[in-house]
Amino acid sequence: MHKLLSRPLSNPPKHSFSCFFSHSVSKTTYDPPFSPISKPPKPKPKPPDPSPNRNPTPIKSSLPFDFRHSYSETDPTLEPIGFREPKRFSPFGPGRLDREWTGTSAPVRDEVGSCLVEEERIRVLGDPLTEEEIEELVEKYRHSDCARQINLGKNGVTHNMLDDIHNHWKRAEAVRIKCLGVPTLDMDNVCFHLEEKSGGKIIYRHINILILYRGRNYDPQNRPVIPLMLWKPYAPIYPKLVKNVADGLTFEETMEMRNRGLHSPALMKLTRNGVYVNMVARVREAFETEEVIRLDCTHVGTSDCKRIGVKLRDLVPCVPILFKDEQIILWRGKRDKE
Repeated sequence: MHKLLSRPLSNPPKHSFSCFFSHSVSKTTYDPPFSPISKPPKPKPKPPDPSPNRNPTPIKSSLPFDFRHSYSETDPTLEPIGFREPKRFSPFGPGRLDREWTGTSAPVRDEVGSCLVEEERIRVLGDPLTEEEIEELVEKYRHSDCARQINLGKNGVTHNMLDDIHNHWKRAEAVRIKCLGVPTLDMDNVCFHLEEKSGGKIIYRHINILILYRGRNYDPQNRPVIPLMLWKPYAPIYPKLVKNVADGLTFEETMEMRNRGLHSPALMKLTRNGVYVNMVARVREAFETEEVIRLDCTHVGTSDCKRIGVKLRDLVPCVPILFKDEQIILWRGKRDKE
């Protein structure tokens, strides 16, 4: 007995325990804590319904003029010599307009008599405003913190701007227009196109600030349909602005005029998107004593330099003979001694 008690106990068999654990785990599903919840299957997308018409009805507008990207900064009488994109790419979108795009404009199909258009405009404007009414509207809309304001930039009176004007006229009698850049060279042209294309009336004009009145009988519910341009079309290619030899001069005389202009003091130093209301008068005054003048257009941009040169050529008038390093050289042209 004593020998049996003093005999050390043998270690319990490990083989049987490990077999039991492996057997139990293999037969039961292992579910650890915080197991991810299975997501419901995503619904399959529905096939497109073929019933809607993929070719919408073209928009018809009763506006009696040709649609252009810019009305004040383009000359409809000047024909381009080429295009940078095919004519079939209409900026109004494919099939969205009942007019055909020619590359520069969308001509009106059914022409309306000018007398009928003028009669309708007079009817919408109604009786002329009294001085007290004009003073009240001007005091309300002429300030810089006016909420009813549209900025007019280097593209001038654009097509989509007409829609912006009518949107403001829904809740206000007038809209304030702030003009900057190249169009301010000819504010008369800007005012003409604003009144003609929108049907309103300019009741206030101070330097580059305009107030456009909608009229007494204007009805926002019967406003004209104005299809929007979805993108700005590429400008067409026009004839060369500056000739190698100016009209009335020889090649040597043209080169001499250009060198004189480059070395002469600048008449004006222009800024980008500035106000150029007095530029035409100053250029005319300078041509009374000078034959060639220079305009410093540093930081204005090459495209704006050429636009300014074209405007001055027609308004002064004068002859642009050089565009170089953002400098404009103008020659007054040959004049009679008288």
